[in-house]
Amino acid sequence: MNIITPTADGSNTLYNETIGEHYHSKHGALQESKHVFIDAGLKFASSEQSEISILEVGFGTGLNFILSFEYCSENHINLDYTSIEAFPLTTEVIEQTGYAAYVTEEIWSDFISNYDNALKTQQTLSPLCKLEIPYTTLAEFETDKKFDVIYYDAFSVQHQPEMWSDEIISHACSFLKPGGTFVTYAITGKLKRAVKANGFTIEKLPGAPGKREMLRATKGG
Repeated sequence: MNIITPTADGSNTLYNETIGEHYHSKHGALQESKHVFIDAGLKFASSEQSEISILEVGFGTGLNFILSFEYCSENHINLDYTSIEAFPLTTEVIEQTGYAAYVTEEIWSDFISNYDNALKTQQTLSPLCKLEIPYTTLAEFETDKKFDVIYYDAFSVQHQPEMWSDEIISHACSFLKPGGTFVTYAITGKLKRAVKANGFTIEKLPGAPGKREMLRATKGG
């Protein structure tokens, strides 16, 4: 069961009783998503670009997606967004998050009305945005596509250690283009070594509130 839970910045998150963890930081769901994935990931990778492809590990509530959709719409960037989700939430639960307040009414409507179908096949939400949410695990995910950015937003290693193994990190990194960006809220010695072993240059950035540091890495080649 998922329980709606307020966070310190006034935005909500969900507490997943099965996993035993919140979907976002209790210090602020909205500010974490903006800091880690939009500012350190999307804005960094899309500078002077007219199109961008993103692979997200862990669609969850859709917060990272709707913020990305809005940013790309405002900046006239074509967004091709794929997000792996093994345990998709219902539309009703997503609507209860209150995230409609953080984007335009049009973007929220385009998202909600296409969410269920995006779990089955890619949907065109607007002339600038395509969304696909493969209903699978990262370990089982395969595609011929290569992406500009990976948002790695799995639950923490304490609660989902299989998502942070060297093998699964290597599998995720294989979907990035040369020069692509891997970004996540986490940073550990083991994670840095795993990413670096796949030919990445590592950056330690200031973390979102509640975390001292976060990881951004750029793929060589």
